[in-house]
Amino acid sequence: MESKRTMANIARQTQVASQNMQHFVSESPWAGAELISSIRESISQRGEFQEESVLVLDESADEKAGRYSAGAGRQHNGRLGKVDMSQVGVFLSLVNSGYHSWVDGELYLPKKWFEEECQERRQRAGIPEDRQFQTKLELGLRMIKRAQGEGLPFAAVDFDSLYGRKGWLRDELNACGIEYYADTPANTKVYLSEPQVVWPESKSGQKAKKCRVSSPRYPYAVKDLLKHPKTLWRTLTLRPNERGFLKADFARHQVWTIREDGSLREEWLLIRRDEKRLTYSFSNAPVDSSLPTMAARKSQRYFIERSNQDAKSELGWGEFQAIKYRAWQHHLALTIAASWFITETRLDWALEFERDPDLLAHYEIDVLPALSMANVRELLRAALPLPQLSTLDAAALVVEHLDNRTRSRQSRLRNALGP
Repeated sequence: MESKRTMANIARQTQVASQNMQHFVSESPWAGAELISSIRESISQRGEFQEESVLVLDESADEKAGRYSAGAGRQHNGRLGKVDMSQVGVFLSLVNSGYHSWVDGELYLPKKWFEEECQERRQRAGIPEDRQFQTKLELGLRMIKRAQGEGLPFAAVDFDSLYGRKGWLRDELNACGIEYYADTPANTKVYLSEPQVVWPESKSGQKAKKCRVSSPRYPYAVKDLLKHPKTLWRTLTLRPNERGFLKADFARHQVWTIREDGSLREEWLLIRRDEKRLTYSFSNAPVDSSLPTMAARKSQRYFIERSNQDAKSELGWGEFQAIKYRAWQHHLALTIAASWFITETRLDWALEFERDPDLLAHYEIDVLPALSMANVRELLRAALPLPQLSTLDAAALVVEHLDNRTRSRQSRLRNALGP
């Protein structure tokens, strides 16, 4: 669409009555979750996703002008880099060899939304009665388990330090047999040898509330391992990109961290270093995992950022204006359907149309770019041209707009006068 993708504009383009479109998105009882589940089933049947696919977990915030949109509140908006009135979703993207698509999402509802004073807002937004407060981490874990339960093929899960710093989330994934790559802050404390944990007793013989480590006496901050004598760096080529090839330096250590109950958690610490960033990630990958495999699985976070950006810029996610919780779920389902349609088109194109090897010599290059989402949209613009307004159609839209404004003013006047 050339215009902003609001429900009113979409209704005009599709020649659907505006009220019908509003009802379809905000009120109609069709289940968005069921549509998303069927899309995950379709993805699972594609051979391209059977091996070395990675699930990537991330959140994305959108500005909201009003406080009545489901989940809206003053919360951190990463795109703006500040706390502002926003609506935050937690999303899962499946990635393999540069192909990526959202496969699930959950709307985060701030804790304030569950306070008694917000009951009217919950009812107005259609928040289900049985919905309880869940943190972003709990929502993320719920989606990952759902993907695993439905048999979506993935080798590992990636997430940033907002999620990775919490040991309980890593423990939950480990218990489910899910390999993870969890970013952690640079000041996270680890031990390079198995620590000896003791529980001191007070003079009265009572057990202390906190354990202590008898040896080694002091832990390392993960940032201090950059120049540690046992840190062995290796430069790896991860994948081709627009600038040639994505390369980075990697190193790893077997490390231990201590849970609150004094038990030990043994993990890999994987360090990635390149020109733009330096990351530290915990992983429960098997001890015999190769460094190139771990590096490849860890380095997929770029693609959920790509999924988030494509959803907003190409698929209209960022132009969503409805208030209802059900509308958010419906919009998510339609966005995932569109995202998967584009990804499947790109996959089919690659299978049906083989690359001419002479092009590599012509361009003096070793890898040709794949179709982008924007490329597919341009092809659709030709194959499915938007209807053009006739003079009568334009006049009818003007009349409809004036009629709506008149009825809106009439309604306000009646409310002002009272019964």
